Amino acid sequence: MEYLHTMIRVTDLDTSLDFFCNKFGLVEVRRTESEKGRFTLVFLAADEDVAKAKDTKAPLLELTYNWDPEEYKGGRNFGHLAYRVDDIYAFCQKLMDAGITINRPPRDGNMAFVKTPDNVSIEILQRGEPKPPQEPWASMPNTGTW
Repeated sequence: MEYLHTMIRVTDLDTSLDFFCNKFGLVEVRRTESEKGRFTLVFLAADEDVAKAKDTKAPLLELTYNWDPEEYKGGRNFGHLAYRVDDIYAFCQKLMDAGITINRPPRDGNMAFVKTPDNVSIEILQRGEPKPPQEPWASMPNTGTW
């Protein structure tokens, strides 16, 4: 068995690409548009996976944008995406500086959650051992749901 990708539906492709590429740091590696099917698929990879992704050997995030408007509720029971980062504090600060709300701050130096523009939760995990708790994260409350 081989893991290929996770697909999430998005309601505004430009807003989602701004979030995932410009703010979160993923890279677009492939795009497919279907005039007949009225949809666009955009495949994204983590920066460390871009080379492997071009050979379809890395896990990808597939953004599915249906051209005809549709309302998606609760992520269609989708749980969350998860990414590992080298420095959870620096990464969360980068997201906050870009205007992203940290819904569950990394109080434990190990785990945080944010949400996409379409309310899909993303878990951010510290690579290796958790970092020692530090402010402002240690006392930062949760915001909204995650």
